[in-house]
Amino acid sequence: MIYIPVWLLAAFPPLFWAGNFVLARALHADLPPLTLAFWRWTLALVILLPFGLPALWRQRTLLARHWRLLTALALLGVTGYNTMLYIGLQDTTATNALLLSSATPVLIVALSFVVLRHRPRLLALLGLALSLAGVWLIVSAGEPARLLDLGLRSGDAWILATTLDWAIYSVLLRLRPAGLDPAGFLTALVALGLPPLAGLYAWELQQGIGLTLNAANLAAIGYVALFPSVLAYLFWNRAVAELGANRTGQYMHLVPVFGILLGVLVLGERLQWFHAAGAALIAGGIVLSAQRSKRV
Repeated sequence: MIYIPVWLLAAFPPLFWAGNFVLARALHADLPPLTLAFWRWTLALVILLPFGLPALWRQRTLLARHWRLLTALALLGVTGYNTMLYIGLQDTTATNALLLSSATPVLIVALSFVVLRHRPRLLALLGLALSLAGVWLIVSAGEPARLLDLGLRSGDAWILATTLDWAIYSVLLRLRPAGLDPAGFLTALVALGLPPLAGLYAWELQQGIGLTLNAANLAAIGYVALFPSVLAYLFWNRAVAELGANRTGQYMHLVPVFGILLGVLVLGERLQWFHAAGAALIAGGIVLSAQRSKRV
């Protein structure tokens, strides 16, 4: 088995989620939000079942004992987060979404203190501020006054809801029982989160909104099912277990960095000085927050 350091493992979910942002916004006119969310997690469950079903059966007693926590995590991580993200991206720009999502690590630190009584260290707070400054530098294109001109849309409220949703999910992950098989745990979450999502999808179909079958849409669903869903959640859950919610949450600041890089590589956009400077600030913030840290 290939060993991947946990700090590197924590960097993969932001990369996969950056692709999720780019795809969801690029195809928002062709892929309805509830349709994309439903088929994303349906396909993810199909991918997971061969690995997760045996673990579910072996640990059925442990899972049943903690059904309330599992249900809450499923509603937050599967039913809620990406559904609200896709709805928000119907009516806001990717820039706005990336800027607003940068509040997630701040919320994780605050909720960790309220729920788990974990006091953030000074270095962690300084690292958080440094990373946040890097995000704002990138999104503002090196001109902070531009942030005032972005303009808030109705979709921004949905993006703000996703930041709170993911912060709660990340903090509650620390309460999961020890010894749960990662694949079985994620399979349980997807299985619990899909039924309410199916109800929302049925409602969208009743509105006459459906999926157009073409290569681009099918490839997009395949990508979001495997990378931002199965792999990203497995990696993120393990990182939170080993690094803690606060330190892992810092990695969310990498989402806009990877989003910019994907724009350069895929869309032919130009790399500017503020991209490199912002990325350096974010990396510095993550390194600073990791110094002499406790697992919180």
